[in-house]
Amino acid sequence: MAKRLSRRQLGLGAIGATAFAQVAQTPKQYAGALEGFEAKVNPKEFDPVAWTMGRHAAAPLRLTFKAQSRLEAEAWQRQLRPKIVELLGGFPAERTPLRPQTLEVREFPGYRREKFYFESRPGVAVLGYLVTPPNAPTPLSAVVCIPGHGRGVDDIVGIDEYGNVRTERKGYEYDFALQVVEHAMAAVAIEPMAFGCRRDPITTRKGLSATACQPTAGSALLLGETMIGWRVYDVMRTIDFIETRPELEARRVGCMGISGGGTTTLFSAALDPRIRAAFVSGYLNTFQASIMSLSHCIDNYIPGILNWAELYDVAALIAPRPLIAESGDHDPIFPIAASNESFARVKKAYEVFGARDSIEHEVFPGDHHFHGVRGLPFLARTLKA
Repeated sequence: MAKRLSRRQLGLGAIGATAFAQVAQTPKQYAGALEGFEAKVNPKEFDPVAWTMGRHAAAPLRLTFKAQSRLEAEAWQRQLRPKIVELLGGFPAERTPLRPQTLEVREFPGYRREKFYFESRPGVAVLGYLVTPPNAPTPLSAVVCIPGHGRGVDDIVGIDEYGNVRTERKGYEYDFALQVVEHAMAAVAIEPMAFGCRRDPITTRKGLSATACQPTAGSALLLGETMIGWRVYDVMRTIDFIETRPELEARRVGCMGISGGGTTTLFSAALDPRIRAAFVSGYLNTFQASIMSLSHCIDNYIPGILNWAELYDVAALIAPRPLIAESGDHDPIFPIAASNESFARVKKAYEVFGARDSIEHEVFPGDHHFHGVRGLPFLARTLKA
């Protein structure tokens, strides 16, 4: 005798049959115009990234580092440095008055924080925080601190998204300007162009973490200039500002930053010899493995640079001044193998300068975030030497 099915069982069976029919009728995902023709074409000929890798292999790199002696290395720097300035779009011929203004001064248990601004060039204002340790003898070593993509300078001086003092360090930057102060140095933390308060109204309405790099850096390229050049010039003017402050020692200036801030740090130290020591976090790599191979913000690009140099060549312009870089061994946008390769090349330049002890690289377990375990003591030690 056949077993009778309940209404519930019949209903579930009907639902299952319907679902099966829907799955059977769902078309497979379309792979694109070459679907079915893979055997008739060479897929690599349709891959623009693979094509650009070949272009990199043939790039002239006319001024890549080849020096065998310190005299040759110094001559090489005198050639490459002005070429990099040219590729960045150049700097203003005249440094106009800074017209600095203090907006606010606040005292906290572990530091004093002054909010200020100055005029980098006519019509361009730079906001910053001067953070100093309490009761420290002056003049203090000063470190220009530059944040990466995100909320901007607030995110490295302990200010949360509500404008309050942060009680817990979090995010990928970990309030590194405050960590500078904990190492008995002054932090001069500045807002990069297109971050934080230096954005247009349309971008500002998108939220605190939205950056204005796309319209701004794109405009720079249309003008024959670059965002890197604009940001580096702001760092140069920040050092001019430091020279006006008696509590800061202008002969002991460092520069540090992570990610996009690491970009600005590396190029600033390469081009301004007033920077005595540099700490580059989450950036030292090769153009080939990172900027050319992965999706990056438009502010990373310098037209024509591969005709003359790779990223490690720019870093070698810092020699023989102290340089430390740090890299996460699982950084998804600055692959560790290329970071190691780049560091090895820069170290060779330092060896030619007779300064092998002035360069370090810390590889730490982790992804794209600030670490600082060796970098901050390195800055403190080299700036006080």
